[in-house]
Amino acid sequence: MTSFDYDLLVIGAGSGGVRCARMSASFGAKVAVVEGQYWGGTCVNVGCVPKKLYSYAAHYHEDFTDARGFGWLVDKPSFNWPTLRDNKTKEIKRLNSIYTNMLSNAGVELIHGYATMLTKHELEIVDSDGNKQTVTAKNILLGTGGKPVLPEIMGIEKSVVSDQVFDLDTFPRVLTILGSGYIAVEFACIFNGLGAEVHLICRGDRVLRGFDNEIAYELTAQMQQKGITIHSETLLSSVEGEQGDLTLTLANGTRIATNQLMTAVGRSPNLEFIGSLADQLSTDQRGYVVVDDNFKTSIDNVYAVGDLIGGMELTPVALAEGMAVAHELYSEQSKPVDYRDIATAVFSHPNIGTVGLTEEQAREQYSNIDVFKSKFRHMKHTLSGNEEKTLMKIIVDADTDKVLGLHILGSDAGEIVQGFAVALKAGATKATFDATIGIHPTAAEELVTMREPS
Repeated sequence: MTSFDYDLLVIGAGSGGVRCARMSASFGAKVAVVEGQYWGGTCVNVGCVPKKLYSYAAHYHEDFTDARGFGWLVDKPSFNWPTLRDNKTKEIKRLNSIYTNMLSNAGVELIHGYATMLTKHELEIVDSDGNKQTVTAKNILLGTGGKPVLPEIMGIEKSVVSDQVFDLDTFPRVLTILGSGYIAVEFACIFNGLGAEVHLICRGDRVLRGFDNEIAYELTAQMQQKGITIHSETLLSSVEGEQGDLTLTLANGTRIATNQLMTAVGRSPNLEFIGSLADQLSTDQRGYVVVDDNFKTSIDNVYAVGDLIGGMELTPVALAEGMAVAHELYSEQSKPVDYRDIATAVFSHPNIGTVGLTEEQAREQYSNIDVFKSKFRHMKHTLSGNEEKTLMKIIVDADTDKVLGLHILGSDAGEIVQGFAVALKAGATKATFDATIGIHPTAAEELVTMREPS
């Protein structure tokens, strides 16, 4: 019988890998995690957590302005970038230690370094000093996530990506962002709120392709109303100059003078660890690792979860996938992942919260749908003078009355949708919504008082 150093070796200490390692260790497996950069992965270090902290910071700009309508006389506030940046870094370091302590306390061995697969059971690990060791594992979990991609544009190497933008030495007076997905949109709103002049280069006629069209068009309009310049239906052709003093030329002939260019056109799977097994590990046309329903790859003892497999690139999804692998390997109870009605949020200004089908998806899949919607000015803004609008939509199968989708653009949209996601998961009908007495006065009560489809 072959003896291995570990029952499970996890490559990558992101959300999925950490959850799988902890759960597997709790089931009695001997587990190690190899990580060379971020304990906690993209989400904790250069993703969800710092982004949300920066989003909070950016909201204060409007809050100071809104306060005047409520009688608060505030001197002109000023923003200090190094304070935000450095306080964020302290918080991330605190979270890093929580992750390493959590793994250690669970009995998981932490290995600092970068792993390369030599065989399906054997890996070489190189630490920061160049020292090498070889370890073996019966099972291996790949949880190395993704990385930002750079398009092939002349001078694009002078840009920064989302991983870098949190820690800029100098706050950019003018920031231009290439892209229109949720990362591009969130950073456009953040830096606009912090006081930068922001330009967004958008290939389509609106931001957030794949989200409900009406919600996306309304957000596009509100971003422009808040002062973000959106260069729609065009591409970036070239980048000239140096960081701090760049000149961008767009396909439509527009030239933009900017201090900083941020590229946010997508992410690709991080497969640098594959080594000699590249031919054995099946990937799809986009480069993502192909897995079966149990997250097993084409190599029989190797599993993969999270952003590496090209599904919904969300932290809670990776957590669920990591837990599913742990149960599959080391417990008698199966924990399959149900990908239906997964709620998500975009921390734009205003926020988007969404769960279920968009109106466009529902029309493709169902022959008879009703759309209920309400667009209104938030009660807060009746005194603040802020022109921001809230838009809410409920998508219903008219034949069964089942709620198929729910979408909100407005303050605290993510917080509101989380609760309604439970209702959709439980199979709520529009009649269920109608029978629910609202909380007054709240924006969320609109979701249980819409009576007539649009």
